[in-house]
Amino acid sequence: MAQTEQMTRCIELCLSCYRTCLGMAMNHCLETGGKHVEPRHFRLMMACAEMCRTSAHFMLINTPHHKHTCRECAEICAECAKDCERVGGMDECVAMCRACAESCRAMAA
Repeated sequence: MAQTEQMTRCIELCLSCYRTCLGMAMNHCLETGGKHVEPRHFRLMMACAEMCRTSAHFMLINTPHHKHTCRECAEICAECAKDCERVGGMDECVAMCRACAESCRAMAA
C-alpha cells in the first residue's frame, strides 16, 4: 500500500508538531518559568512531542497500526493545544497542535 498524499501531509505535520513542542518546552517554557514549567504542563508537552514522533514513525514504516497511534496523537495534541492556550504566550504551539490533531483524526478514521 503506497503512501497517500493525506498520509504524507500528516507525517509532515506530526514531525513539525514534534519539533515545535519539544523546541518550545526546552527553550521557551524552561526560560519563561512559572506556569510554563508546571509538571503537568511540561509532561504533557513532552508526551505530545513523543506521540507525534511515534505517529510519524508508524506512518513512515507503513504499518496499519498507524491508525491507533494517530488516534492517540490527535487526543494528546488536542489536550496540549488547550493547555498551551491556558498557559498563554504559546500561540505557535497551539496552532501546530490543532493542525496535527485534525490531520491525525482524519488518518485514524
